[in-house]
Amino acid sequence: MSTHTCPSDITRGLPVMPGPDMPFPYDGIPVSKEGRVLDKSPSRPKSSRKKAKKIHYPESDGKPMAENTKQFRWIVKIKEGLEERFADAPDVFVAGDLLWYPVEGDNRLRMAPDAMVAFGRPKGDRGSYLQWKEENIPPQVVFEVLSPGNRAGEMRNKFKFYETYGVQEYYIYDPDRITFEGWIREGSRLVKIPHDEIVCWESPRLNLKFQLTDDELLIFHPDGQKFLTALEDKLLVRKERMRADKERMRADKERLRANKERLLADKERLRAEELQKREEAARERALMLEAKLKELGIAI
Repeated sequence: MSTHTCPSDITRGLPVMPGPDMPFPYDGIPVSKEGRVLDKSPSRPKSSRKKAKKIHYPESDGKPMAENTKQFRWIVKIKEGLEERFADAPDVFVAGDLLWYPVEGDNRLRMAPDAMVAFGRPKGDRGSYLQWKEENIPPQVVFEVLSPGNRAGEMRNKFKFYETYGVQEYYIYDPDRITFEGWIREGSRLVKIPHDEIVCWESPRLNLKFQLTDDELLIFHPDGQKFLTALEDKLLVRKERMRADKERMRADKERLRANKERLLADKERLRAEELQKREEAARERALMLEAKLKELGIAI
């Protein structure tokens, strides 16, 4: 399997993305360091609050999460890998196929990314992501996994939605064509990451490395461990356990061999000691006999 070379300075020259201490304004709207909108611009749709009538925000759009097993497997791999990545961060919310409503009062304006990450929001179960109830913090990173049923118009609408409502990093993976695309925010726009960079890319917000090979997309945690599905992880654990068992059996066999050699050496030592004792006893008897014969005046 061939891979692309990852230059160490792959992100050099790109716009600096916000960290935990850097606010990220988009579309001219001032935001806090958590990404919370502090003021609304006329360019953003205004909330249409109707106190007289309670608006229902459906928790399902009636569409399947995935169209085939490959797409489902990749959605789960990315979503669960992100959850593992931020397992120790209480203020990072990760979800998959969750409806996101950016504007209060409009229950038709919504999108359900295959996976999304919202920094500055607590973990916990949600039926949908109602942005005005999330301190007006939009998901900063979203992923889409393509299937043969995705249409160009649908993807254009998704892109426009994510660009309009504050996504900072947007990634699309096509597991059938083995293509990976990404966009990063510059001001009010999402700007495409060049192909020669995205094939070996490190996300500024996620601190994850993406590497596109001829066979699949590899995603690495900061410690270098790969994103794995639950099955892949179990198989890896089982393989490691089998390897450890094999190594233990090899060590036991080596220990038995060493014990056998030690027993043979001990047996040989005892045999040599017994032979030496017999030779010494024979010499002593010979000396005693010689002395007795001399005493009797018998010449030897």
